[in-house]
Amino acid sequence: MGTKNKASKNLSKKSSGVEENTDEVMTKSSTKQNAMSHVDQLKRLQEKDPEFYQFLQEHDKELLEFDDEDIDDDAETEIDGDEIEEADEGDEFDTEQLVHADGKEVKSSTNVITSAMVDSWCDSIHENRNSGAIRSLMRAFRTACHYGDDAGEDAKSKWSTMSSSVFNKIMLFVLKEMDGILRGLLKLPTSGGQKQMIKDISNTKRWKSNNHLVKSYLGNALHVLNQMTDTEMISFTLRRLRFSSVFLAAFPVLLRKYMKVLLHFWGTGGGALPVVSFLFLRDLCMQLGSDCIDECIRGMYKAYLLNCQFMSATKLQHIQFLGNCFVELLRVDLPNAYQHAFVFIRQLAMILREAHSGGTKIKKSSQKTNQSSKEAHNTKAKESFLKVYQWKYIHCLELWTAAICAYSSEPDFRPLAYPLTQIISGAARLVPTARYFPLRLRCIKMLNRIAASTNSFVPVSTLLLDMLEIKELHRPPTGGVGKAIDFRTVLRVSKLTLKTRAFQEACVLSVVEELAEHLAQWSYSVAFFELSFVPVVRLRNFCKSTNVERFRREIRQIIREIEANSEYTNKKRTTISFLPNDPAAESCLEDDKNAGVSPLSKYVAMLRQRAQQRNDSLKESSVLVGQNSAIFGGKITESDEDDDDDDGKDSKGDAVFSSSWLPAGNTKAEQSTEEKQKKKKRKKELQDETAFDEDIVEDFILSSDEDDGPMSDAPSDEEVSIKQKSSVEPSKKKGKSHGKKNRKRKRSKGVASAA
Repeated sequence: MGTKNKASKNLSKKSSGVEENTDEVMTKSSTKQNAMSHVDQLKRLQEKDPEFYQFLQEHDKELLEFDDEDIDDDAETEIDGDEIEEADEGDEFDTEQLVHADGKEVKSSTNVITSAMVDSWCDSIHENRNSGAIRSLMRAFRTACHYGDDAGEDAKSKWSTMSSSVFNKIMLFVLKEMDGILRGLLKLPTSGGQKQMIKDISNTKRWKSNNHLVKSYLGNALHVLNQMTDTEMISFTLRRLRFSSVFLAAFPVLLRKYMKVLLHFWGTGGGALPVVSFLFLRDLCMQLGSDCIDECIRGMYKAYLLNCQFMSATKLQHIQFLGNCFVELLRVDLPNAYQHAFVFIRQLAMILREAHSGGTKIKKSSQKTNQSSKEAHNTKAKESFLKVYQWKYIHCLELWTAAICAYSSEPDFRPLAYPLTQIISGAARLVPTARYFPLRLRCIKMLNRIAASTNSFVPVSTLLLDMLEIKELHRPPTGGVGKAIDFRTVLRVSKLTLKTRAFQEACVLSVVEELAEHLAQWSYSVAFFELSFVPVVRLRNFCKSTNVERFRREIRQIIREIEANSEYTNKKRTTISFLPNDPAAESCLEDDKNAGVSPLSKYVAMLRQRAQQRNDSLKESSVLVGQNSAIFGGKITESDEDDDDDDGKDSKGDAVFSSSWLPAGNTKAEQSTEEKQKKKKRKKELQDETAFDEDIVEDFILSSDEDDGPMSDAPSDEEVSIKQKSSVEPSKKKGKSHGKKNRKRKRSKGVASAA
């Protein structure tokens, strides 16, 4: 008991002493600094009095178990001016009395940054790289980046107010010149660099004396990036920070935060912002290597999936751009990218296997169970098929198809072609109904691309010819002509659309085009006659069974082209002497293949032009992505092309920053713009939800005759519109009838009064 009393007295004495020593710090510093000082006190206590520290571990663990991870993370970005003031005081600039180049004195208060002060710092930096001017400018840069923050104007801050013109001048000079200034102080190359370069100078004296400037520049710039809302301003800032990306190798916490911000801008930005963000990410992966390439691949894949949840004509080009960026990033490290590709493709295979297993269980149990259990099994099947028959899954297949086609010659990616082909074929056969013809055609296009890039045979003809045997194509179109269907933006069609003439024509034309693409890949093979025999027989059967003359013309045309190509290859085959299994058969007709002189190749070129004209007619007059039209699909602005120039020819960014802008500017205007943006987001979400509802798999009936199935589908858009019209028309008729009754009453009253 006596030892415990003594220990408690010592605890009270030492805690009171700690409180007395920290009272002054509590009044001057923020809560984060208090927490850091508390951690330091606990470390000193452990060194000076280990017995007392052990007593605290036994009786008061909460005091010692202090989490300082958040403090370390915030400390990387919240750079105080004290770190910049640690150099000699003789180099400090006097902020109360400044001297211009012409000898005139300019006086200013200690808490106001004037244009004359900034000009004097810039002149001193340009003339002799004055270290005091650099530190003063970096303190002003921190003040500008934190301008308008709730805790920005603390008592310890040397400057707190500035005008919009001074703010723009500071931001422009620092963003344009600071990379060259830092490289000059550290004696590094004027541009580029690798991670090893930063490691080599990390133990040198010049790095230890100037690393706080690098941290201040990158940390405060990251802070102001999170405050900006203008797309052009963010793009200009990222272009300039991209030159200093190699310095992030020394600050892992800052690196993670930069990657998070860049991934957000890449996935959700508009205009040129996605391009600038992607170039920044690619530079980080190339310069820092394994430190960030894994996180970049996973982060970009997640961002791609978030953008692929819904599909519309306006998002098609943006999704294609994101996929091209992801495929380009894989090129940085193909062996490492293979590991990620293997994992992600395996996930797709597991989802497809679950969907197939759900369908087989329903078939086995449907004969032995009653109606209620059948409905329960059908609902479970719908949940499993929803994971496959949705835009997210299909776009993932297209993404990895593009990756394998781009790197089919690389030994790292070529082995992935076979499993991906099996997954795509399984997804195409999952629900073989006419309503999912758009999804099947997308899968067939992917298979044709893989076959062409890897020069391997993929049995696509059976998937296409089965589509011609569906009974909807042999019935008269009871639904009328209908609207033209863009198979690129839908996964399934409604029941009313199945009965339209437009759907039947789109299906037959698509089958002819994809079958010609498939056969054209082997139009120079010595085995083309045997390969095309079965497709020709089935095409002739369809030509006999259909009563539509325009379908007959299309089928007869492709049959003639296939037969002409067979005659072409048979003539060439009579002149050779090697067997079909001879390796020389692969190089046979190689010159003719490069020239594209076969009849089927010429026919495919004509079909491609026709398909392009049809797709152009289905496009909207203007497809906008974000603020500007999708310029990042193929065109790059001049400012993006000049990013390698260190002189900084970003006139557009200069114009944006030259406009009077402050982070804490007109709050009312910001609130009004925020409200408008929220309204626009709500409208887009509603539109996306309606578009997503159209593409949900709602039935599991493996036959085309699904009008009287056990599960009724939700009404499609056309059905809803017809119901709305029918509900509006009776109301109009009622209004007319009421009007007629009122007129009759008035007439009767007039007759009565006359009588």
